[in-house]
Amino acid sequence: MNGHEAAMRPPHPPEPERAAALRRRFADEARSERPDLSALCLLVGAAADGALDEAGIDAAQIDLDRLAGQVPFRPGGPRSWALALAELLGDRCGFRGTPADYQRLESSLLHEVLRRRRGLPILLSVVWMEVARRAGAPVYGVALPGHFVVGFGPPEQQVLADPFEGGRVLTGGDAELLVAGATGAPLDPSMLTPADPLDVVLRILNNIRAWAAARPERSDVALWAVDLSLLFPSHPARLRYDRAQLLVERGDFLTGATELDAYAEVVEAVDESAAGRIRHQARAARSMLN
Repeated sequence: MNGHEAAMRPPHPPEPERAAALRRRFADEARSERPDLSALCLLVGAAADGALDEAGIDAAQIDLDRLAGQVPFRPGGPRSWALALAELLGDRCGFRGTPADYQRLESSLLHEVLRRRRGLPILLSVVWMEVARRAGAPVYGVALPGHFVVGFGPPEQQVLADPFEGGRVLTGGDAELLVAGATGAPLDPSMLTPADPLDVVLRILNNIRAWAAARPERSDVALWAVDLSLLFPSHPARLRYDRAQLLVERGDFLTGATELDAYAEVVEAVDESAAGRIRHQARAARSMLN
């Protein structure tokens, strides 16, 4: 394997002991009074990439601080903030996305997005948010269906920017087109409310799981992404079913069957027939042990 091929190889998770320590830190941060978005995203990165050590995590935070130091001092209203961030991050630093970025796991890892200056809309939005927040901007994420953007200012003065397009400031029509393209439905005002940091990280983990689902040989990635998702104070119950299925797919039939039975107990209260199907799956998994 030559150096170029090695550089292109997707990152692989850390050793089990470090992975367990990262999960504990992730849980503590996710359940804290004010979860830190950049810290959570960097812990996701460390769970994905065994090469990201403590020095690398610190370097990424320092990079965000450095970029914030280059933002003009309080440029003005929401539109001025949006234009200042676009000029710095989009024009001068070259942060933006391309269709090819959807095919790379690195596009969902904050430390890699800072290094490559490429990523998915939601990770580029994290860069915008964290740099702008450090510079004192009234900034937040806006989770439009199918395309994450950033917002500046209060609702009555809201300005939206699309980091995937280098921070292009969006008109109302632009946002409507993004939503219509993703859902076929009109833009609802509720879609423009600030996204909670934990919802942002859960959406990132869902993207990682979608990446892994298209690559069955990377079920290891899907498993750690589910494990982190389960550490949130509140999470979809179905995640436990997804985890059990992954365990069975990876050959851990006994643990997977046990988790399927436990999920069936939860489901039985609302859907007995579904619980029966899940128990049948558990029996099938145990039969693979014989």
